[in-house]
Amino acid sequence: MTDILLIDDDPELGEMLSSYLEKEGFSMDSTITGDSGLKAAEKKGYELILLDVMLPDMSGFNVLSSLRATSNVPVVMLTGRGEEIDRVVGLEMGADDYIPKPFPLRELLARIRAVLRRYEVGQVEGGVMAAPAPKKNIEFGTVVINRSARHLTLDEKTVHLTSTEFDLMEQLAMNMGNVVERNDLMERALGRGMDFDDYVLNVHMSNLRKKLGANVSIKTIRGRGYLLATPSGGAA
Repeated sequence: MTDILLIDDDPELGEMLSSYLEKEGFSMDSTITGDSGLKAAEKKGYELILLDVMLPDMSGFNVLSSLRATSNVPVVMLTGRGEEIDRVVGLEMGADDYIPKPFPLRELLARIRAVLRRYEVGQVEGGVMAAPAPKKNIEFGTVVINRSARHLTLDEKTVHLTSTEFDLMEQLAMNMGNVVERNDLMERALGRGMDFDDYVLNVHMSNLRKKLGANVSIKTIRGRGYLLATPSGGAA
């Protein structure tokens, strides 16, 4: 079973989600404070964390910051409905997705599965992790993308990308010099269909550009999508 950690101070929500997700093949632990959540995450290798913004002892953003200092574990933020600033801050700090409360259980399940698909967290029968097939590295300019290790270096220095950011970069690099349609990026890198708005894509792309700096040119093609220009700048 896939192990999930819920960090939320609502015990009733924890009981409800645990019962629902268990039927869908997930095992969920719950903590009600940020501190206990961080300790639980450090002790056990969870495959996804559901993190509430409002916690009794500290902000969910502080928890996210601590998590991101040492781990790229997938994080889905639980935010108050209409609190757009929470969603912006969460995504900019490295959350992979968000869902506003109250949420339909089926929608949460779809978000969880989409994020896990991006992380290639698949388990074969018996609980043994399936070994990923080796993938060819992508190199251009001073960038090296190790696709198997999901690791990127720029000027021989590691650039710490979240898994979502890595997925976006991988898709752009695989199609270097060509426009990647927004809908294709939404589906391949974010696991979202055309029925979702592309707000999350915009924020993740902005984060990616900031981390890569001026040495890597990701162009916005108005009305279509994005293009990773070749180092010479000849692609347009």
